[in-house]
Amino acid sequence: MKFAEKYDKVAVGLLGGFILPLVTAFIIFLFADGNQSLIDWMRKIAEANIITHIITLSVFTNIAIFLIFNYFDMLKASRGVLGITIAWAVIVFCIKFLL
Repeated sequence: MKFAEKYDKVAVGLLGGFILPLVTAFIIFLFADGNQSLIDWMRKIAEANIITHIITLSVFTNIAIFLIFNYFDMLKASRGVLGITIAWAVIVFCIKFLL
């Protein structure tokens, strides 16, 4: 069984599309200004009303994993990434317009 066949599952795409934005957000936190805790940083971005910007920037990295899955013809995994990206978009919409 080849690598692409083994990991061509919707669950792999969902997991990758969920975890990669969280890792990206953590990297953004690491490069943030000052020596502050994660809770303080989250409070700061919530007060500045830019939480949707941080989420959107983090989810933007899903394009890379989506294109990688497409390149290796892993269409089920690509479908999972697309699905979780749409779920992230719904979350951003709810935060932006409903809160």
